[in-house]
Amino acid sequence: MRKLHDAPFPVIDTDPIFGRVIRYMRLSDYAMGIALTAIGPGFMYWMGKDSQSAYQSMGLSRKHLHRGMGFATVIGATVGFLSAYASSSSRFWGLSENAREIRMYREEYRRLKAEGKSMHGTSSLPLSVQRTAAGYSTGAFLNFDVMPWFNFVNHPFHGQSDGVIPEDEK
Repeated sequence: MRKLHDAPFPVIDTDPIFGRVIRYMRLSDYAMGIALTAIGPGFMYWMGKDSQSAYQSMGLSRKHLHRGMGFATVIGATVGFLSAYASSSSRFWGLSENAREIRMYREEYRRLKAEGKSMHGTSSLPLSVQRTAAGYSTGAFLNFDVMPWFNFVNHPFHGQSDGVIPEDEK
């Protein structure tokens, strides 16, 4: 596959499948997701606890505050998940330090090879559909602010740096 970008670290996979990105998340990714989820309702609570008279003067009750906190939680959870996913994906792309992910990828490769399975799975879709799916999902995490898009299709169109999987193991 053609080189897509200059990465400071080895590129593991330019189009990792959704489940692999989730499995390779680090504790820091989960912490970031949880923190971003908590910021919205926490801010709503902080603003609402000192301004009850302002709420009452506008004719709003605590029920409205709770609805707002629920909405802020949903928005925060969405932002938190997308941020954690993008952080994990950036390590697959070699945009941030990824030694742990390379080690996990090599172990998974060895295990699947011993079982006689493909690293990128098999698909019943025609090759043209797989190519189209790869085209849409490759690098999609860079555009989560426009439209969240994930790779759910197994296909053979994955870019990788030399040495991620040692030559003697291929």
